Amino acid sequence: MNLSDSQTGGSAPRPRRVSAMEAVLHHLRGAIEQGEYAPGDKLPSEAELCRALQVSRPVLREALRALQAMGLTVSRTGKGTFVVASAAQDPVFGAYTASDLLEVRRHVEIPVARYAARRRSPEDLDRLARLLERMEHESEAAAWVALDAQFHLAVAQAARNPVFRRFVEEIKDALARQSAFLNQLGGRREQSHREHRAIVEALARGSEPDAAAAMSHHLDRVETALTDIVRPAPAPEGPAHRPTPPTHE
Repeated sequence: MNLSDSQTGGSAPRPRRVSAMEAVLHHLRGAIEQGEYAPGDKLPSEAELCRALQVSRPVLREALRALQAMGLTVSRTGKGTFVVASAAQDPVFGAYTASDLLEVRRHVEIPVARYAARRRSPEDLDRLARLLERMEHESEAAAWVALDAQFHLAVAQAARNPVFRRFVEEIKDALARQSAFLNQLGGRREQSHREHRAIVEALARGSEPDAAAAMSHHLDRVETALTDIVRPAPAPEGPAHRPTPPTHE
């Protein structure tokens, strides 16, 4: 089985081409959710999966990390990867679950946007504009994710309250992990650019209601993307549509 160049969807409209990592993740997640690997089972070794799926080890490891973030598997050093659930859970990013992050972010970052609209300086707006420019031209995924975290930190700094900045610094690693997850599986980058630009434009106008609304919309879209990723995949229509599990060599 070769998952290094896969597509989703039917012949019309033109299917969205997905990355090799997405294809591997879809395959392994399907095998777990359809019972081919039950809770407690150990997945084949990385070497076996790479040979069976004809993908590189870095691609496979990205997919395995995504499975773990979804709560489907756990990696045990020196022992391998084990299935711990039959359905995707609330994703975990570092020390925090996605739902916990979103719940608190709504109570902090929306008011932060209001204060930033009132208190931002020309230097703050210049910093945010430069970050937007860099993000929109950045092609390297890890660098983009780091810039995304810096953007939210810069908005908090513009609010001129050190407690807000400290809060965003505390969750910055989790935000970066979540951002990487959404970009890999949800195609969020272009939407994020538009949402971030709307936030900055509202701050530049000094409009507190618009800044709060723009940040609220951004968080709503993050939540929707997470929900779409974690939502159970449709049941297969018949045996012909059932994914073939990797061969155990």
